[in-house]
Amino acid sequence: MFAYYLQLGLRSLRKNPMLTALMVMAIGFGVAASMTTYAVYRATSRDPIPQKSSVLFNTQIDAFGPENLENGEPPPALSYTDATAILRAHKATHQAIVYPVNVSVIPEDPSHLPMRQTAYANGADMFGMFDMPFIQGRAWTRDDDEKHASVAVITRDLNDKVFNGGQSVGKQLNLDGRLFTIVGVMDNWNPQPLFFDAPNTGGFVDEGATVYIPFTRAIDLQLGTNGNNNCVKEPEQGWDGYLRSECIWLALWTQLDSKSEVDAYRSYLNGYAAEQQRAGRWSWAPNVKVRNVVDWLDVQKVVPKESTISLVVSLGFLAICLVNTVGLLLAKFMRRAQEIGVRRALGASRATIYAQFLIEAGAVGIAGGVLGLILTGLGMLGTSLVFPSDIAHLATLDPTLIFLTLLVSIAATVIAAFYPTWRAAQVQPAWQLKSN
Repeated sequence: MFAYYLQLGLRSLRKNPMLTALMVMAIGFGVAASMTTYAVYRATSRDPIPQKSSVLFNTQIDAFGPENLENGEPPPALSYTDATAILRAHKATHQAIVYPVNVSVIPEDPSHLPMRQTAYANGADMFGMFDMPFIQGRAWTRDDDEKHASVAVITRDLNDKVFNGGQSVGKQLNLDGRLFTIVGVMDNWNPQPLFFDAPNTGGFVDEGATVYIPFTRAIDLQLGTNGNNNCVKEPEQGWDGYLRSECIWLALWTQLDSKSEVDAYRSYLNGYAAEQQRAGRWSWAPNVKVRNVVDWLDVQKVVPKESTISLVVSLGFLAICLVNTVGLLLAKFMRRAQEIGVRRALGASRATIYAQFLIEAGAVGIAGGVLGLILTGLGMLGTSLVFPSDIAHLATLDPTLIFLTLLVSIAATVIAAFYPTWRAAQVQPAWQLKSN
């Protein structure tokens, strides 16, 4: 019977091509608008490391004082003093300090110009904590951190540029005139949002870092941060004075695999902050936060307001399109009151009328979904007109979105058809036969 009802529905749609076209366009435009903005929202609100986001934690400690905070929220980074003290305490099995730096890669061939690269100075544990993928070699070790070794990990892109994609482990990389031994080559890795450096990047970057060097070596070389550097008061002159200051510029990430570990770590941080208060360094009560990846991104507000507002507006537009579709379907179905009356008089049940008209509405939904897919594809090309380029390029028309577009189109149309179908099923056969 499904095939028979579908045939009746398609025949009915062909009888009123203008009305059918209006319904298909209403559904298509409404679905396209909502799916385009949903693609952007989905890209900006996704979990960047779902397999480990619940066990990776960012550390915050109030080193500024309540009068310098907004809504009591501790600063988003740590000072050198606090970050290194917590690291030395070894209260987490895996922990790493990280901060962004800018370096120039100087090719061996003097005819080639230096290449400015985004880099991170970090601890050895970061590679394993963040599941960073290696294609050659390995990460450096904690022993390398302790020895302040001049080692580096590079990405596939930089390996292609400098070493033509060949084996580069063991070779020397010239960074700003200083030689680093390459111990590993990672596959290109740029999680979006860039959770571990959200305060500096806003969560989104077009291209990820290509070089990683030990944090301890970067400090020896006095490599300043390429990210935010916030100070409540001017630091002392010189690099050593800067390291002793209360300026915040370092992120500290830990892996805590159970609630008991999280509680113990938080308790340690509260004790550490209380100790700083007793020592006279701070005059305020401890204010610490330990947040996993999802909570951290939420606090940092990495989802742009534009994407949320656009999604709400587009859903409102889809609702308006569905209301118009309800009206068009009602007009279409009620014009067939005589046909319905005859069918009912010949023994068709109301359930049969429901099945026929809802299948017909589903056919409209399929056509609207196809149009919606085409318009959604065009909408992806225009997202850069509304959103920044580093966010717009994240929105893609992947198989999941294609399936969702068709599903939303069909489901929305069938839901919109319930009231017109109910009205059609209420037609009284006797009245229709008497009047004709």
